[in-house]
Amino acid sequence: MSSRGILLVNLGSPASTDIADVRAYLDEFLMDPEVIDSPWPIRALVVKAFILPFRPKQTAEAYRKIWRADGSPLLANSKALATALTDRVDSPVALAMRYGQPSIEHGVAQLTNAGVDEILLIPLYPQHAASTRTTTVTKVRAILRDQSRPIALRVLPPFYSDAGYLRVLTASVRDALPAAFDLLLFSYHGLPERHIERADPTGAHCLKRADCCESPSPAHATCYRHQAFATSRAVARALELPEERWRVSFQSRLGRLPWLEPYTDQVLAQLPGEGIKKLVVACPAFVADNLETLEEIEMRGREIFIAAGGEALTLVPCLNARPDWIELLARWSRDPLPQAMVDVASES
Repeated sequence: MSSRGILLVNLGSPASTDIADVRAYLDEFLMDPEVIDSPWPIRALVVKAFILPFRPKQTAEAYRKIWRADGSPLLANSKALATALTDRVDSPVALAMRYGQPSIEHGVAQLTNAGVDEILLIPLYPQHAASTRTTTVTKVRAILRDQSRPIALRVLPPFYSDAGYLRVLTASVRDALPAAFDLLLFSYHGLPERHIERADPTGAHCLKRADCCESPSPAHATCYRHQAFATSRAVARALELPEERWRVSFQSRLGRLPWLEPYTDQVLAQLPGEGIKKLVVACPAFVADNLETLEEIEMRGREIFIAAGGEALTLVPCLNARPDWIELLARWSRDPLPQAMVDVASES
């Protein structure tokens, strides 16, 4: 019988709020061709000449607003998740970050040293995106190719529409809803539009028509935008919210290329003028609270909303280490979703 290890991978954080550490983190992150998909010379020029000389100071200041005694909230929340999962399964569990520490190399070494001959990789991203899932799978596969003995790799697929995940996500939103609110906004991390088009295997569906996310297509299997809308629609339906009481937007855009719209910051500024005074924001692209939820939405987003005439913004906490989320991960660890194939050569 094979021995399975569980590898949880999230995106990552800088080692500290020092500008040098933030610069090193952003350099590793932004130089990934799955994140900025330009040829290397162009990517290097953009990152080294136009981003790294300026952005690390601004990003470091943002991290200082949310940094905890135990470090980055994303890392601390992910560690709590891994610890809780370890208590619920018989398999060894390792945590890694795609960028920064603990590295994927370290996580794989933990599991191989424990003697496993199969790794179940759980990328902690509900929706598919090349800049999250694909880069993670590619990195793990490259590391496993260099092992002295064969280690099988099984990859949990995107779980944006899994019934168990939707139940947990819906419960987390319901738990956070105030007695009275006007609108539930689902804010997802944005992507450049060309990432969506590049992920379309048909080359002729995504962003080619206004209803592309609602029209059935093989492209939906790798379409982040479709999957974001599908998750939101399912949760809104479970909460029995009519169409006019929920919306979807996209945050964290970078640069001048067209990104997925509508932009969250612009939506937050517009909503009070539409009579939306009490707003709830959920961020289902993330399973652990981080810079994008705690600083970008709960701090800056609230300031934008209140300054525009809003009265209250309630942030729905991410799943973090909720017991029902831990239980679901434990079930997947024992019995992975059917699409979690050992052969991941087709992962895109």
